[in-house]
Amino acid sequence: MTSAHDRLPIGELAGRSGLAASALRYYEELGLIHSERTGGGQRRFTRATLRRIAFIRAAQVVGLSLEETSAALAKLPKERAPNASEWNRVARTWTRRIDRQIAELQQLRRQLAGCVGCGCLSLRKCGLYNPGDAAASKGAGARYLLGDRPESVGAETPGVTSDPA
Repeated sequence: MTSAHDRLPIGELAGRSGLAASALRYYEELGLIHSERTGGGQRRFTRATLRRIAFIRAAQVVGLSLEETSAALAKLPKERAPNASEWNRVARTWTRRIDRQIAELQQLRRQLAGCVGCGCLSLRKCGLYNPGDAAASKGAGARYLLGDRPESVGAETPGVTSDPA
């Protein structure tokens, strides 16, 4: 058990973490952070909670959902800051995710640069345009931005005979 000096009331934790007290209560409800209660029912958080909150915020920047963040936090100690070995184990999984995100963003940049750069806005050729919603047969999302090619989905708009450009 930690001493009273090492425990922070929710207001102080909110001020030091930059989060609203309501967000901290929500994180606690989800099991991302933990508190002890005083005799009067007030929450008290260990100082290590500041590190867990920093971890949660970093996970959000990477794009992890709160469920994924919770799974990662479950691999780390609750009452103290993680050591280098514990952190590196979690960081390796984040590195793979960041690498995938970078690759996806680079592909998106190439596609957007090509479309915006050419300026044709062709109904037959443009990889961002989805005539007749033909790409929906391949699944949810922006299919052409996800890598599907218009010719692979038979994306022809009935009645369109010429490019508008």
